[in-house]
Amino acid sequence: MFNEKATRGNFEWKETILVNANSDVREAIAGGQNFRYPRVLIIAGSDSGGGAGIQADLKTCSAFGCYGMTAITALTAQNTRGVHAIHAVPPEFLSSQIDVVVDDIGVDAVKIGMLHNPDVVLAVVDALRRHGWRKVVLDPVMVAASGDPLITTETVEVLVRELFPLVSVITPNLDEAALLVGHTISDHAALEAALAGLISLGPKAVLLKGGHLPGEQVVDLLMQNGRPVRRMVFDRIHTRNMHGTGCSLSSAIACELAMGKSLEDAVNSARTYVHQALAAGADVRLGGGHGPINHGYAPQAMHKLALSGASD
Repeated sequence: MFNEKATRGNFEWKETILVNANSDVREAIAGGQNFRYPRVLIIAGSDSGGGAGIQADLKTCSAFGCYGMTAITALTAQNTRGVHAIHAVPPEFLSSQIDVVVDDIGVDAVKIGMLHNPDVVLAVVDALRRHGWRKVVLDPVMVAASGDPLITTETVEVLVRELFPLVSVITPNLDEAALLVGHTISDHAALEAALAGLISLGPKAVLLKGGHLPGEQVVDLLMQNGRPVRRMVFDRIHTRNMHGTGCSLSSAIACELAMGKSLEDAVNSARTYVHQALAAGADVRLGGGHGPINHGYAPQAMHKLALSGASD
């Protein structure tokens, strides 16, 4: 039955809330706009299944309380079982996505993921040089968790020659590292030996992920030019839900860099986030293949950074 009194009371309550909200807005405007959100630009491909790519990147940005923006490099038709088709975005349109975001909103850190062909790589290289970004995380996405190739062979050479020297850190997994150094990595000794070969390709730092090696512990290695190698260990979480871990890790690093963390601190925080997101989603069944991690297990409120000048 329609309750006029209750309905009228509800309207009055809503009106009070709106008045209070408008009052808060007026006070904020009167006091000046003195803050902004940490801004992370994601340059990567779209995963129609939602577990990896742009979709995982944006979920990670939200979990870290950062403002995620996108420049999509390719569309993929994929699900938890695998990648069924890839449609590359024209390089000119990719450049437009990047430039309009930068011109209006600005960027604190950049995460780069799937770059499907040489022309797309070169468009990103031009953007990095044009905008002079210093906090750039490159996840050299080459192979999906299902084993499907995500990058053409001729693209690898352009990626290494043109893009690696411009980024802050690369985050290859074992399959990607093996492709880059030209040999398989079958144990922890080979993992450490591969670091020198990877850093010689030009990046300022390498986070080599050892999750594909057997054992009850996952060992990652961080090498920065001029610093000792940092060995980072977590207990392995046994789950089929590992889709998008690499995308999420690199985005989490970019988020922490955007908030002013050092690279080592950013990597530590990002690894902890992914480890806990794996644990939180380990018992979930979504799809018939590799399911996603639980990005939203402990979301943070949006952070506010003080405005510092015209560039903000």
